[in-house]
Amino acid sequence: MRDVIITVLYMISAVLFIRGIKLLGKADTARRGNGLSAVGMLIAVVTVLFEKQVMSAGLNSYLMIAAAVVVGSIIGAVWARKVEMTGMPQLVALFNGFGGLSSLLVALAQYANARTLDADAEPFEGITLGLTVAIGAIAFTGSVVAWGKLSGKMFKKSVTIPAKNALNAILALAGLAGIGLYAFSGSNAQLGLIGMIAVTAAYLILGLTMVVTIGGGDMPVIISLLNAFSGLAAAFAGLAIRNSVLVVSGCLVGTSGLILTLIMCKAMNRTLYSLLFGSFGAKKSKGGAGSGKEPKAISVEDAYLILEAASSVVFIPGYGMAVAQAQHSVKELADKLEENGAEVSFAIHPVAGRMPGHMNVLLAEANVPYEQLKTADEMNPQMANTDVAIVIGANDVVNPAAQNDESSPLYGMPIINAYEARTVFVLKRGKGTGFSGVENPLFTNDNTVMIYGDAKQTVSSLVSEFEDS
Repeated sequence: MRDVIITVLYMISAVLFIRGIKLLGKADTARRGNGLSAVGMLIAVVTVLFEKQVMSAGLNSYLMIAAAVVVGSIIGAVWARKVEMTGMPQLVALFNGFGGLSSLLVALAQYANARTLDADAEPFEGITLGLTVAIGAIAFTGSVVAWGKLSGKMFKKSVTIPAKNALNAILALAGLAGIGLYAFSGSNAQLGLIGMIAVTAAYLILGLTMVVTIGGGDMPVIISLLNAFSGLAAAFAGLAIRNSVLVVSGCLVGTSGLILTLIMCKAMNRTLYSLLFGSFGAKKSKGGAGSGKEPKAISVEDAYLILEAASSVVFIPGYGMAVAQAQHSVKELADKLEENGAEVSFAIHPVAGRMPGHMNVLLAEANVPYEQLKTADEMNPQMANTDVAIVIGANDVVNPAAQNDESSPLYGMPIINAYEARTVFVLKRGKGTGFSGVENPLFTNDNTVMIYGDAKQTVSSLVSEFEDS
């Protein structure tokens, strides 16, 4: 009867995980999906305690579990309150890293508990344990590097490693050799220890060398890939400790993360191979610099006159909107435009911002209707008939060099065709390039005007113009 109850509870957890991830696919159901997943995890944790008979292990077990829950809850609550939306990408990167680290620690704890595999044990057990260590180590150090790049606290300058691919191949082979040494060591404790040290060290270093050379332009993609790694590490940890619900949840996270990575690569016209072994985004480039013309600036008052006469307006948000925390002001301006009779849409590029879905999260926070959020494929056919396109802090995702300049590092990357709109407003703090360092000829087009300054203040001023009219 006990085994039946455990199995049923695990099945309920798995169903809640699957349903939760399904609901996370849409902004209007994401909160409910997150709640269902949390309930599923709670059931899974309680079930594990019941299955492993921790509940009957005495007061010390309760105290250790309670301490872990309290410490984790405090850290999570503080972060949730203090982190700004601009800091969300690096926080997600850290969460990916913590997921990989937890799987790594589970594997090392399992090894420390057994010390070696039994002489009669199947090599499969040792291989799964080694793969848990390997993938968890890559996810951890790779995510720490991604956090450092996104936060600007580490690796601020482009990093190049001579013969990077050869070095990574050597590290990967050394780690695989360590897995083999441990898995087939039998009762030889010394060989098993050497193998475990080798795989841990090799893949911790590999996570660093693999990500440190990848530039800012690829960070949204690498975050989703690291998320997939953290899920795969959890799945292998489940195999190593024979926990079915961990296998299910890990596979869900791993496969969804990998699918998202492939979608993001397609959005940038890149392959996963070129992401891992190429160097896009790690170089500063002047590709697409255009004719050297100076951008034309416009005042808020003149911009209002154009918007007041517009019948269709498309907002194209980027990381600059997150930095300025302008999403609520943008929503107010959208409402004013709709009251004035304009049709309003939001064109969202898959890699806008610093993480997958970054702009969707910001706009959902400001209660922008989900049906107004359009993909690049949906908006591009309509862009030529759009009166005004308002680019807020975006650069690379609207760069026409991606379509017409073969010398540009962005060439071939699908973009939002903002340049086709009758008038383009570009809201920027200054004349700098985007995160990838590529110049944008859109800024000097005849139909483009710049509105320099803080985006939130600029948009709020436009709202005031509508209110005063």
